Amino acid sequence: MKPDAVSAALDYARKVFAEDFSGHDFFHTERVYRLAGAIQEREGGHRETVLLAALLHDVDDPKLSPETAAGHDRAVAFLREQGASDAEVSRIVRIIEQVSFRGEDSVTPDSIEGRIVQDADRLDAIGAIGIGRTFAFGGSRGQPMHDPDLLPRAHLSAADYASHRSSTVNHFYEKLLLLKDLMGTQTGRRMAEHRHQVMEAFLEEFFAEWNGTR
Repeated sequence: MKPDAVSAALDYARKVFAEDFSGHDFFHTERVYRLAGAIQEREGGHRETVLLAALLHDVDDPKLSPETAAGHDRAVAFLREQGASDAEVSRIVRIIEQVSFRGEDSVTPDSIEGRIVQDADRLDAIGAIGIGRTFAFGGSRGQPMHDPDLLPRAHLSAADYASHRSSTVNHFYEKLLLLKDLMGTQTGRRMAEHRHQVMEAFLEEFFAEWNGTR
């Protein structure tokens, strides 16, 4: 692997997500990269693997790049250009494959590096930043902000989670409020506590204002 592979991955992610306004922009990737680095310092694992997986975790996301998702084409091509070995490519791709939330079909990564990157990605989905990203993504997909007649659904499979019609507020109940208890590292669990509380306070205020009681 080239010695500047992490720096190159930062530049690559900046280029890939330059035109994204769905909440999966470069700044999301950069925050996940920083969170993953901070968690790795406390939890251990191979640092370069963590940082590269964090920086590449969304470049082939099916929601954002369905044409490259099946083979992780962008991530693999980038890693090959950086001189990664077959084993290094395999480790990083496996982390990317395991990181996403897929409803009832979500998995806990089988490596400490994977659990670190998954926690970092999930941390950026909750708290104040997560609230902003959730509404940005919902708007980009034409979802209603809230529809009292559209109730959240529990125990969704990966296919149902990806395809069912919902609202942005429902997304809190179908995913975001579940993440605190799904963190894979002690550091991630500790960091998630406050962000979870921020979301609970937001929802209390949201419904009070929606119903005209505040």
